[in-house]
Amino acid sequence: MRAVGRPLTIENVELGTPLGHEVLVDVAAAGLCHSDLRFWEGSFDHPLPTVLGHEVAGTVVEVGDDVTEVVVGDHVVMSISVFCGVCPLCLSGRSHLCVDKPATRRPPDQPSRLSLDGEPITQFLDLSAFAEQMLIHESAVVRIGDYVPFEYAAVLGCGVATGLGAVLNTARVESSDSVVVIGCGGVGLSAVQGARIAGARQIIAIDPMEEKLELALRLGATDIVDSADPDVVSAVVSLADGLGADHVIEAVGRVDSIEQGFAMTRRGGTVTVVGLVPAGSSVTVPTDDLFYERRLQGSVMGSNDFKRDVPRYLEMYQAGILNLGDLVTERVSLDEINEGFAAMETAKHPRILVDFG
Repeated sequence: MRAVGRPLTIENVELGTPLGHEVLVDVAAAGLCHSDLRFWEGSFDHPLPTVLGHEVAGTVVEVGDDVTEVVVGDHVVMSISVFCGVCPLCLSGRSHLCVDKPATRRPPDQPSRLSLDGEPITQFLDLSAFAEQMLIHESAVVRIGDYVPFEYAAVLGCGVATGLGAVLNTARVESSDSVVVIGCGGVGLSAVQGARIAGARQIIAIDPMEEKLELALRLGATDIVDSADPDVVSAVVSLADGLGADHVIEAVGRVDSIEQGFAMTRRGGTVTVVGLVPAGSSVTVPTDDLFYERRLQGSVMGSNDFKRDVPRYLEMYQAGILNLGDLVTERVSLDEINEGFAAMETAKHPRILVDFG
């Protein structure tokens, strides 16, 4: 990515040799996430040029001298939840909020991990996955079994970890709860599955695309609502016993859907915002609703403990509880990545995958 909103270009970027806790990975599959799209369209700033991509799986091909968690040949999934392991947030069990990520990057007096024509390139979210290889810190990597297809494993890196985690880790949905999921992309559909796995008694999926709503029903939704319905809030409240839902998972990243979600909750209900809202946005909620203990909270990457959660989610996959295959509905080559970005803007596909095979 050389400029906001301009087509991505395929160029030869140089990678350094793994040092210390660094791992070199051959990329097998990388998902196109709306977070990539938000940076590409300029909703968030990032030093340019950069290599986008952060939902990814591949094979370890080289490791630094201090690496202990993986060896050459391991199949791995990567996450943006890179952590130092020693800051107060890491030590309190919230490594996804790590405040000392610079400790996991190369210091200024060392060569950049990525460079182009001799100039350093800043890694995108500590990963830069739209590439044949990645040079990353060991804390970004978790080993998986070779029984998992790479295309399924890749979506664990962001979409599934975020959606499932928002339900299981952040919202902590219980079996007696009613849950609304706004947005049925890869994250939202993972949240639908998370609500089903948690045993929610009612799961209402909201989206404008009929195909996605049908998929939501297959993955566990009990009810569906067209988000284009001008009375969408009333429709959801009516479905949820006329009181509203216990939990709303907002997986779109829009101010209006967050505010609608807040209006869909019952007394004591919670809205968990998962979608990446453009920087500088503000949300307005009625203070009367706060009096009745309605809550609005955020969720970063599903409040994940990545090295704990991915093995747990793979157990769910092996047991047939978690469906990964139906989340990927389109595949492109790296040369077709701009077409993939264009397809993302149509909101037709839950997940588009770049296949390096």
